[in-house]
Amino acid sequence: MISENSQRHVRIIVYGKVQGVFFRKHTFQKANELGIKGFVKNQEDKSVMIEAVGNNDSLNFFIDWCKKGPSRANVTGVEIIELSYINEFFDFSILK
Repeated sequence: MISENSQRHVRIIVYGKVQGVFFRKHTFQKANELGIKGFVKNQEDKSVMIEAVGNNDSLNFFIDWCKKGPSRANVTGVEIIELSYINEFFDFSILK
């Protein structure tokens, strides 16, 4: 069982109209607001991939936000993959 303050590492794949709508910029802002580290990047299949590390509560809130995205996005699906926790990120960044 994951305690409320445990650190988690997840990969989030967001599908739908999520490129060309400033999804990465808004994801960056939300991650920094919540103290989440990792990165966001566009995928060739038009999805957006996020790797995120943070405490359980912050990540749950962040995942819920990803399911909606910014106002111009139209999220049609979200895949969450739990990864082994690694503390390799110092901040949150937007990758090309």
